[in-house]
Amino acid sequence: MATGSVSGAAVRGCTHPRGCHTGDLPVLASATVGARFWLLIEHSGPWASHLEDCRLPEDVHTLIKRAMHLGIRPQLIRRPGRRNPYGTGIHVMVADSTAAQPWLAESVLAGPDDLDMDALVAGVVPESCILVSEPVFLVCTHAKRNACCARIGLPLARTLAEILPDRVWETSHVGGDRYAANLVCLPHGLYYGSMSQAAAIAAADAYRSGEVILDRFRGRAGIPEPLQAAEHFVRSHTGELSVGGVAVESSRSDGDTTEAFVRGSDARFRVVVEPMTLTTPCGTACADTITTYRLVTLDRLAPVRYATSALT
Repeated sequence: MATGSVSGAAVRGCTHPRGCHTGDLPVLASATVGARFWLLIEHSGPWASHLEDCRLPEDVHTLIKRAMHLGIRPQLIRRPGRRNPYGTGIHVMVADSTAAQPWLAESVLAGPDDLDMDALVAGVVPESCILVSEPVFLVCTHAKRNACCARIGLPLARTLAEILPDRVWETSHVGGDRYAANLVCLPHGLYYGSMSQAAAIAAADAYRSGEVILDRFRGRAGIPEPLQAAEHFVRSHTGELSVGGVAVESSRSDGDTTEAFVRGSDARFRVVVEPMTLTTPCGTACADTITTYRLVTLDRLAPVRYATSALT
């Protein structure tokens, strides 16, 4: 089975700029900003373009509506290559990606009232759920949202599932169709895009070891894009690849420019980034414009030293 990048010819009818699906264009700082909390609901499909238009049991629609009202990101999931329903009840997983220690939990619900979503947004594992120790990998295969996701995502999901059985799921739209195939690693909400099969295997192996790979790394969901960029540039500068090894402590924006103070590799950095627009190989004929971020300044700060005042 081929493990190289997907060629343009493999995605007939694709209107995305050339290089989006091959890793030739940058994908950094493009993870979904609003995804802090997650609700994954197993449903074999079919999936309409938007979740609210899917033919779903009323209980599932109720869960989706409640989740969206509370700012929880709902996703439909299904096993790669398998369309058999889970069985009785509603199989769900919930995750908090931005907690100090991100977590993932699982349950089979008799009905929507069995899931305490208020607890989830408070950062507490709902009583009906059991914590899961192994990560989950989502591959977007949402054909009705964008054909590229299915054409590239389906074979990737099936290959990854052969290596990591029971940890890989096809999922509905995760954001960033132009970067298909998209891979999301939970519970931390790490996004990868333009994934080949080899790149996806490498990213999954790294995450299971508590690390990220910067190649094709879109960023960490739930934080603003400029801060994703700041974290990326600190990782690139320091070589710090541990999942929790880099984090923005504070930031401020002045117009398009963002200044962030970032902790990484036992040091602190002042990082200034600003957006930039790429000229793609296909020029103005492309349907999309690629916007990314450039590094303006990255300064290592002197260590903070705390002194105790003498008592008088």
